Amino acid sequence: MKKTYYLFNAGRMSRKDNTLQFTPQDEEGKELPPKYIPIESVSDLYCYGALDANSALYNFLGKSQVAVHFFDYYEHYTGSFMPKDYLLAGKVQIEQTMHHVKKEKRMVLARLFIEGAAFNMLKNLRYYNNREKNVQPQIDSIEQFMEMLHGYTEVDELMGLEGNIRQCYYQAFETIIDEFTMGNRTKQPPSNEVNALISFGNMMCYSLCLGQIYHTQLNPTISFLHEPGARRYSLALDLAEIFKPLLVDRTIFTVLNKKQLQADDFRIELNRCIMKDAAKKTFVKAFEERINETIQHRSLKRSVSYKHLVKLECYKLSKHILGVETYKPFKTWW
Repeated sequence: MKKTYYLFNAGRMSRKDNTLQFTPQDEEGKELPPKYIPIESVSDLYCYGALDANSALYNFLGKSQVAVHFFDYYEHYTGSFMPKDYLLAGKVQIEQTMHHVKKEKRMVLARLFIEGAAFNMLKNLRYYNNREKNVQPQIDSIEQFMEMLHGYTEVDELMGLEGNIRQCYYQAFETIIDEFTMGNRTKQPPSNEVNALISFGNMMCYSLCLGQIYHTQLNPTISFLHEPGARRYSLALDLAEIFKPLLVDRTIFTVLNKKQLQADDFRIELNRCIMKDAAKKTFVKAFEERINETIQHRSLKRSVSYKHLVKLECYKLSKHILGVETYKPFKTWW
């Protein structure tokens, strides 16, 4: 079974016959013993350290359909190497474009993405509200915002509504998380530990969605809620909205409330909060466990992982675009 590999050390990656050879470096730049990764076991690579590689390696990765996602020193997502599309479908491309261009069709999907995201946020809040964490004021506010969803007729208005919902949702973090302060949501730069984890986790969720879109016939640059922009895969942003409460936020609650991460796992540098390498590894491990956890799917009648749920969401979106079946966003039912 293919899996994701996370490269925290700087190092050199090369092809060794039909295997990946990664030679990591220590903090002084001295090479450490190489590690070998069978290419058939790799679904994608996440690079948090500097990666030294040549075009021969990327040709090998491209032919093996392995994506590489890059993050900078401050945990910002900086870009991806995506192999050549292998599931080309002109009809899907045309219909996906038409659903973006035609305002009525786009608004339908944009509303559904917000509806799915808000539902999953409320699910999180109700879970903790039933466990003596009083977040009822935030639940009430989000429900009021949701009543306004069908009154808006412009995508920009929907984005504003989504921002209000998420701001209200993040206010509840102050109550849910035991020993850390959330404060205001700050991204550039994140001002404290919780904001740093949200930014880091959201980028991982975005990369996960991008990787799953690649294995479908959808075009990752044509989106419906977010505006398509140069140099970004905006459809992954749309899908990530639905899954962030389920995959990212619940992971944050777990690692902080179970004290898997402590205050000394972070440091303040130039007015920004930065996760230390050990903190990144702890969070990545918890995130991997989360996305590989399985649930019994109600309609498929079999166990599927959270990671596979993202791909199923892509299939549902494809069916909607082709007029086969109306899209229903993923909503947790447990």
